[in-house]
Amino acid sequence: MNGAKAIVKSLEREGVTHIFGYPGATIAPLYDQLAHSEIRHILVRHEQHAGHAASGFARISGRPGVCMVTSGPGATNLITALATAYMDSVPLVAITGQVYSHLLGRDVFQEADITGSAEPFTKYSYLVKNTADLPSIIKEAFYIASTGRQGPVLIDIPVDVQLAEREFVFPDEVSIRGYDPTGAGEVKQIQQILQELKSAKAPLICAGGGIFTAKAQVAFSKFVQETNIPVVTTLMGLGVLPTDHPLNMGQVGMHGKSTANDAIGEADVLILMGARVSDRAVLLPDKVKRRTKIIHIDIDPAEIGKNLDTTFSVVGDMGEVLAQLLAMKPPRTADAWVARLTEMKKTRRNDYADRAKGVNPKAFVYEMSIALPDSYIYCADVGQNQLWSAGNIDIRERGRFLTTGGMGTMGYSIPAAIGAKIAAPERFTIAVCGDGSFQMSLMELATLVQHDIDVKIVVMVNGKLGLVREIQTEQYGDNQIAVDLSGSPDPVKIAEAYGIPAKRVRNQKETIAEIQAITQRKGPYLLAVEVDSWEPTLSTNG
Repeated sequence: MNGAKAIVKSLEREGVTHIFGYPGATIAPLYDQLAHSEIRHILVRHEQHAGHAASGFARISGRPGVCMVTSGPGATNLITALATAYMDSVPLVAITGQVYSHLLGRDVFQEADITGSAEPFTKYSYLVKNTADLPSIIKEAFYIASTGRQGPVLIDIPVDVQLAEREFVFPDEVSIRGYDPTGAGEVKQIQQILQELKSAKAPLICAGGGIFTAKAQVAFSKFVQETNIPVVTTLMGLGVLPTDHPLNMGQVGMHGKSTANDAIGEADVLILMGARVSDRAVLLPDKVKRRTKIIHIDIDPAEIGKNLDTTFSVVGDMGEVLAQLLAMKPPRTADAWVARLTEMKKTRRNDYADRAKGVNPKAFVYEMSIALPDSYIYCADVGQNQLWSAGNIDIRERGRFLTTGGMGTMGYSIPAAIGAKIAAPERFTIAVCGDGSFQMSLMELATLVQHDIDVKIVVMVNGKLGLVREIQTEQYGDNQIAVDLSGSPDPVKIAEAYGIPAKRVRNQKETIAEIQAITQRKGPYLLAVEVDSWEPTLSTNG
């Protein structure tokens, strides 16, 4: 069989059910063979969104998402999605077409060195030179993407490699010299954690997205219950515990809850679990280090101590480390500490009052989230809408909150919601974005319609690049430049042009009926929510 057919057969062997992509000449042989497969191809309307949709699929399914584009601008358009997945440790396998092998380096039509260009944003990449290598490369790519610290793997395949005929031999196993993903943690270090907990008066867990990546939510919840240790989360860790869990103190960091930030400041032992501890999560790392014993658990040794010095660390898979901790019967601690934080949390409330102009977005997010089914998937974009969402969403035990944390990529929510919904068609899925980020992905409304994907969309409309406007107001003397979105299209009319029902709400009273409509409608639907352009996000959470 030819190389293109070998790729399709290899993808089938890896259990691939969906591919998100956009075709072109150099990937045409592969598309020709894909037409004869049961793998479902989802045609997106921009290559970047193929990667974001694959990301949403991966994060909900727990398997690597697959995206496929052509060479040149098709491949370079994918880079932002690869970087987004790389920063958030999302497993992807990205396949790009490439010009004929003998033309490489000649600057021919739509040639781009994509493996070189994407090197900083991929876990590994291949430029395939021999058709016979394709099955083993496909198997290796899925293994690398989904083990250790997960991330995107790129496979660049010239046209002639896709067309050449070779015998198909799919390997039974993977053996990569020098690649040995970490599993369990060192026993002595696990025991040291338990020793620190026995003497701790104010222990605290900071939980990150690594708990989801390791599929360790159940083990994490059990560990928290047995030890009675309060929890704060990073943006990517939202949902590791239900919002109303008595030990959940909320999101930490510059856009987090004041109770969570105070807890970080007062803890005597801080356990970082699957968290990178970026500048958004811990604002004053040097001060935290001086007064707190810091234990960092992460699968990637490169993350240990990178942003926050540690007292000691455990390198290992989060699920396996939690299993080790539970097997050693961790001590129950900190009743007085928990009571103090709980009382603190009770006295601090978010501002859900009606607004004189427009909808209160914080109240809207809260009221909408409590009306959604328990197992909903909520995809937040970037900007004020993301922060209003993160600070006010109510997440139950089976709910998921997806967003782009490390890269902060505008235009993520709609394609990610498409991938998430395809991964779990039985779960209610909603994308929330601002009018700025909506215009970076509105073309994917066509994807929703073409493939009949039941995703609801909320657009927070304030006529500004709101978060940048807020930063300019707070930090640059209100010198507003390049944040006015005048001339933007009406989201309701745009949706209707695609054949999607849509409506607009202008005040809090109008939102009540529309929230009910969102939960009850079948098929794609868009709700435009008018928000005052001066509505703040900074320093507003309780």
